[in-house]
Order: sequence, then structure tokens, then C-alpha cells
Amino acid sequence: MSTRHWREVPRQDGRRFVVTGASGGIGLETAKVLADRGASVVMAVRSLERGRAAASALHGDVELGLLDVADLASVRAFADTVGEVDVLINNAGALALPRDTSPDGVELHLATNHLGHFALTNLLLPRLTDRVVIVGSPSHRHGHVDLDDLAWTRRRYRPYSAYAASKLANLMFLAELQRRLTAVGSTLRATGAHPGSTATGITGSTGSRVKTFVGKYGIKLVGMPAWQGALPTLYAATMDVPGNTYVGPHRLGEMNGWPTGVGRSQEALDPDAAKALWLESERLSGVRFPW
Repeated sequence: MSTRHWREVPRQDGRRFVVTGASGGIGLETAKVLADRGASVVMAVRSLERGRAAASALHGDVELGLLDVADLASVRAFADTVGEVDVLINNAGALALPRDTSPDGVELHLATNHLGHFALTNLLLPRLTDRVVIVGSPSHRHGHVDLDDLAWTRRRYRPYSAYAASKLANLMFLAELQRRLTAVGSTLRATGAHPGSTATGITGSTGSRVKTFVGKYGIKLVGMPAWQGALPTLYAATMDVPGNTYVGPHRLGEMNGWPTGVGRSQEALDPDAAKALWLESERLSGVRFPW
């Protein structure tokens, strides 16, 4: 996989993409490039008002869909409205939130970053023709998925630790999804990507003015612009790579650079842990692998 300043996304005419969290940041940049390259893009957004404002700056075949990935009822309602899709990009995310739970009683990082996308993916699998892209984070290396305490009731709640655990769950989901697809002989593939250190508004819901300020302005000094941070996702979504490929920036620490294959933690590679998380995700979401 080349790291030589890749940014030439191939033409996507006749292909349909769903991008979650598409009203800003990486999601918006991803949707913009795909639409520019001829794709039909469904921008799945939590706020239609914000979504309309974002979509107004895009050119091409773009439509909006209402989706709050932290709310399983919203996930099901959105899935019911989507027809055939070539590529699902699970991009929406939340970072370092104060302790809270989703409408379904699930810790909010896990609900937003993992469980809603787990449910959406399995609901849409029968209508997908190409692949699922799961957006992770290098922070997964600092995470631990405790299946006996996903709600953080036995441990002291730490926002960043909860975030890191949810991003680890993304990569465990990626590996187990590909294993299941391969086992049933499906030609669908699951790929993953992360944006490294990229200037986006993801810290805007932390509840902390300091964290929001640092996230919004401080990262602009060291992080990549959103268009460049979106490139690993675009690579994982459009290039001919094997299932379970994980793409991130190429430079030391995976914080910036150009798309290349990157590694993951030992826990992310543990097949037994991934299977156990899958079963618990089915229980929590009420959604199962369709085959």
C-alpha cells in the first residue's frame, strides 16, 4: 500500500454510499469527496438543520437521512428507509463525554461509537454490495473492553478511557465481522481506518470549555486538516484492499501523513474477545448477524 501522498480517489459513478456523522469533520469531508467523484451519497446526520447547511456546500447526488447512532430506535428507523447501498461508512463518533447513557441505557461512548454502528451494519448487510468501513482511532491502544462492566458501574468513570474502550470495540467488531462474512462465503468485506490527529469538532460535547477550546484550536497547531484526515477512510472505502485491512496515516505514531496499512493492539486482535463482544452487542442491540 503506497504512502506517497495518495489523494486520487477513483471515480465512483453508479455507486451509493452511506456516511454516518456526515454534517461535519471527517464525515463531511468524506461525503464531499465521494460526491465530487460521482457517487450517490446519503449523509446520515443527527440534526437535519446542520445536515442541510453542510449539504448545501456539496455538489452532486446528495441526500440526507436522519440518524442518531446512539439511539437504537433511530438506527432501525433509518435502516428502514435505506435501499441498496454499495458502501456503508461508520464514521459518527463522540469523544470524552461526561458520564451519560443512551436512550437504551448503554454508556454513551459505547452506544455512539460502537453499538449503534453494530446494529446499523447488521441491519443493512443484506442490502450492501461491496463493503463496510469502520472508523477507529489510535486511542484504541489505550482501551480495554470489560464485558463485565461495560456500563462503568464498578470502575471509576474516566471519559477518555471510556472513549478508548469504545474505539477498541470498533476494531474488535471489524475483525469479527470479516470473520463471519468469510465463514458464510460472502463477497462483502469489512475494512477500517483512522484519521490520526485531525482538526475536527469532536471535542465539542465534552462539557468542558477547556477541552473544547484545546480540541478546537490546539489541535490545529499539530493536527492535519479534515480533508487530509479523511483520506484513510476514503482509501479504505474505495481502493481494492482485502477485508480486515486497517488504514491510517503513515508517519511515526500514526498521527499524520498519508494512507497506509497500520497495526493494532493485541486485544484488538484477540478472536475470542471479539466473539464475546459480538454476542454481548447482539444482546444489547437486539440485532443479529443476518446469515
